[in-house]
This record gives sequence, C-alpha cells and structure tokens, in this order.
Amino acid sequence: MEYVYAAMLLHAAGQEINEENVKAVLEASKISVDEARVKALVAALEGIDIDEAIKQAAVAPVAAAPAAAAAPAAEEAAPAEEKEEEKEEEPSEEEALEGLGALFG
Repeated sequence: MEYVYAAMLLHAAGQEINEENVKAVLEASKISVDEARVKALVAALEGIDIDEAIKQAAVAPVAAAPAAAAAPAAEEAAPAEEKEEEKEEEPSEEEALEGLGALFG
C-alpha cells in the first residue's frame, strides 16, 4: 500500500510518477524498496488519469448516501438483531478507500 501512497503523494505534488521518484519517496520514508514492485506500479499507472480514477472512486460512497437516508424508516420496524446486521453490511469509509488501491494495480 505504501507504494500506492508514494505515487499519490507524487501526483499531489505535481511530480512525475517514475521509478526514480517513487523510490526516493519510499527511501525518504525509511521503507525498504522492492524494485519489482516499483516497476509494476509505474507500469500499471502508465496511461491512467489519476484525477479521474480518484473522482470515480469518490462517486461510489456518495451514490450510496440516498439509500442510507432511507434506512432509518425501515429500522424502526426491525428487531435489534437485524439493526446490528445492517450496520455490519455497510462498508466503512476505510473499506471504501481501500478499493482505491485496486485501481492502481
């Protein structure tokens, strides 16, 4: 995951995402660099519009918001056990953001 974070940091800083820059970010973070993973990441990001990928990933949680707003009315009639199960089924914000990593290989 730290490899994806390095790429996102470079992107946010307006720097080119290449092997040399990714390695520099990882080394500055005191992370042992795996050359194969760096090459795979750079190759996977080639031709990817990162801003568009982030925008698409951010749309999914927002689209789920109307369904979440309708849930309280349904919960009033449901027993307590069913309420707990519904809460467990909804992905947390962290889980939704983890899916972003899949976009980058």
